[in-house]
Amino acid sequence: MANGTVRVEIDGHIAILTVSRPEKRNALDLNMLEALMASADEVEANNAVRVAILTGEGQGFSAGGDIKAWGGMQPQEFGHAWVRHGHRVFERLATLRMPLIAALNGHALGGGLELACIADIRIAEEQIKIGLPETSLGMVPGWSGTQRLVKRFGAQPVRRMALGGEVFSAQEALALGIVDAVTTTGNALTAAKDYAERVAVRGPAASEIVKLMIASASGEDNGTAVEALGSILAAKTGDLKEGVAAFGAKRPAIFNGEW
Repeated sequence: MANGTVRVEIDGHIAILTVSRPEKRNALDLNMLEALMASADEVEANNAVRVAILTGEGQGFSAGGDIKAWGGMQPQEFGHAWVRHGHRVFERLATLRMPLIAALNGHALGGGLELACIADIRIAEEQIKIGLPETSLGMVPGWSGTQRLVKRFGAQPVRRMALGGEVFSAQEALALGIVDAVTTTGNALTAAKDYAERVAVRGPAASEIVKLMIASASGEDNGTAVEALGSILAAKTGDLKEGVAAFGAKRPAIFNGEW
């Protein structure tokens, strides 16, 4: 199924989300942000899906935010309609219940790198380049380039990209821990599918819980993981069943502390 400029394919327990705007090197605009949000909702609602893959159409992963999409915005519109909305979309993808793998089949620059870094695992082709070129335009990374990336990979690689303008090769990114594996040109998606098969055979509930626990430990979730885990646990208790039954019967609940 296609959600605007993002194609969603389901193959057994694996969902593949393909950002599809190859004529613009998959640069992101408002339509693509909406399509990414809709795709996340679609995948999350499919109970058969245990792992998702995010990749790009054609020769590139994503060249980042389309300058033509935001360059003419007034400051308030830019802050709300572009930066804050992009944050909501990226956070939605980052917090998918299932593990997410990014298959980097081409360069990931600026917002494209920020998009890649929402994934739990990144597999890059050997020819790709990654970087945060925003300051060369008088702009700053706006979709968690200075936040999520620092939490995940440390401040120094981000300083080198955002302040020094360094562009890293796939092998350099591997050494810095920004990508988890490097494959030959044209094979990122195949390698991502192989890794996804490894993930899919593991306990899906356990994988979801572990993802939440890691998010909590890394300080990325602002309490969401703790509340989600607590809610899942409470939902399985006898006390909740009693509380719901008592509400329906309009009587006082008699709790037994039953787990």
